[in-house]
Formats: sequence, C-alpha cells, structure tokens
Amino acid sequence: MKAKEITALTTAEMLDKEKQYKEELFNLRFQQATGQLENTARLSQVRKNIARIKTVLRQQALNK
Repeated sequence: MKAKEITALTTAEMLDKEKQYKEELFNLRFQQATGQLENTARLSQVRKNIARIKTVLRQQALNK
C-alpha cells in the first residue's frame, strides 16, 4: 500500500487497516517460527505498511 493510497483513507479506515496488518504480522511471525512461511519478504512489507499508516496518522494529528 502506497502513501498516497493511505492518505485517501479516512482515519477510521486507517486504524482498521493498521489493525488488519498487525493481525497479519502476528500470523506471519507464527508461520515463520513453525517453518511454514514461504514468502519471507511479506514480513517487511507488512511492517512498512504499518509504519506508513502510523506516519500518516501522526501527520494528520499534528496538522489539526
């Protein structure tokens, strides 16, 4: 998910997406621990998406 796509979302949608990504990250970590994870790059993608969402939320909070 790109930053432009994130900024187009409402605050509630961003919080929902962040929650979804955190759940996905949790599941990916379990898959990695049990040796079932095939796409290890997905871990960093999800972490970066969470960071992007948090960054946009923080920017919006500072601009208010």
